[in-house]
Amino acid sequence: MTDPLRQYPFRPVVGVGAVVLDEGRVLLVRRRFEPLAGQWSLPGGVVELGETLEAAIRRELLEETGLAVEVGPVVEVFDRIIREGDGRIQYHYVLVDYLCTWVGGRPAAGSDVDAVELASLDDLSAYALTPKTIAVIDRAVELAGGLGAPPA
Repeated sequence: MTDPLRQYPFRPVVGVGAVVLDEGRVLLVRRRFEPLAGQWSLPGGVVELGETLEAAIRRELLEETGLAVEVGPVVEVFDRIIREGDGRIQYHYVLVDYLCTWVGGRPAAGSDVDAVELASLDDLSAYALTPKTIAVIDRAVELAGGLGAPPA
């Protein structure tokens, strides 16, 4: 399911992402829809009109993974621009990734994802993550002061 307002946009779309750490692991999702369909990434999605960034990340995590989270500091803000072969911009997201703490629920694939996994930070190569995603995870681990705390 591709939102026609997201593909070939007139302006960038604002999205949020979450880095949820748990004792040497990070929460990953496998995307069901474009962009990045079939690929592993951090959970998150698009901010809805009238919604704050923090409310968006809490909603997206609950919808995609079944987890309730406490939203912490911003880890990274960056552009994800995907171009067609002819140079046209197919997708342009401005993404704000947050360090989040798992406070409730059990990981389960929901709305826009077909799998959820707590992946070992030592084995991220198995998930073919983008270099930017790896950098965001590394920065979040740094911000957390280590490998993360267990869920409450």
